[in-house]
Amino acid sequence: MGKNMAKILLVEDNEFNRDMLSRRLERKGFDLVIAKDGSEGIAISTNEIPDLILMDMSLPVLDGWEATKRIKAAAKTAHIPIIALTAHAMSGDREKALEAGCDDYDTKPIDLPRLIDKITALIR
Repeated sequence: MGKNMAKILLVEDNEFNRDMLSRRLERKGFDLVIAKDGSEGIAISTNEIPDLILMDMSLPVLDGWEATKRIKAAAKTAHIPIIALTAHAMSGDREKALEAGCDDYDTKPIDLPRLIDKITALIR
């Protein structure tokens, strides 16, 4: 595996955010898989076993909080680092994300260099 060829699962329901972020990460050499909601995120994480998951927290069908809890509760996927992405930098969100099982947390709009630093710290 190359330095960057890590596989990242991006769970994001907003098409614009999804396209923009996945393109930017692919340019950085990451291999991207995409899910549009929490239950799809769980299914893909179980089938693909990505190196890291970027989890939008406000998702349809099954939200990011619940999806994270289920991914972390399953033996097959519990080891996968998850970075919570949330639009609202609410004071309690970071704690809530870490409680749900997220390994790190970032706010939107995404600051790509900062996010890449967080990703590389978790997949080393």
